[in-house]
Amino acid sequence: MNFKEGEIICIDKPYGMTSFGALARVRYLISKRLRVKRVKTGHAGTLDPLATGVLILCTGKATKRIEALQLHTKEYTATLQLGATTPSYDMEHAVDATFPTAHITRQLIEETLKQFQGDITQKPPTYSACKVGGDRAYALRRAGKDVELSPKQIRIDKIELTDFDPDTMLLSIRVVCGKGTYIRALARDIGKALGSGAYLTSLCRTRVGDVKQEDCIRLDDVPQWLDRQEVEG
Repeated sequence: MNFKEGEIICIDKPYGMTSFGALARVRYLISKRLRVKRVKTGHAGTLDPLATGVLILCTGKATKRIEALQLHTKEYTATLQLGATTPSYDMEHAVDATFPTAHITRQLIEETLKQFQGDITQKPPTYSACKVGGDRAYALRRAGKDVELSPKQIRIDKIELTDFDPDTMLLSIRVVCGKGTYIRALARDIGKALGSGAYLTSLCRTRVGDVKQEDCIRLDDVPQWLDRQEVEG
């Protein structure tokens, strides 16, 4: 492998780590193996700290392919808690409001999900990496500032209900979508459409293009994986 000329490495990002944190770890290991200060490295699509799954890293000249890789179709599995919301639409923040759920049935959920398939408009979460005047939206929110983001056009190729527990009001979905889709924002909008609230309790990116989660290297296994490679440069 020639990391300076460019390689693509597919990582299974662990829970609780930022995408940049995972990238930095892999970059450090590669740089150490090559005995250089720093190997140019980038990732093709951020995953939230509380999300797991496919994270594609590019090194060297392969970083020029990041923009094209970001256009690949992505697949996610997610679990939503109905009847409540959080400021970040996931478990990073505590519940800030609760809503009725007695009217929610499996049939209502299946009918409601249909409206989210196809070309739709979605407002990104304010706790996100979207830029507002040069600053990241999440940084502004954490500094106590109000943030208003414009809606964006996205495409959801498929959304399906995979499980629903009427006792706990937990529902699970599988989503196949295009670039720029925020599953946290989708959870928010599904909750509203159901006449209630919702936030994510789990999220996994199971596929990017042809790369599946089972094809990826666990972050803890990267040192052993590197040891098995013939490295140039």
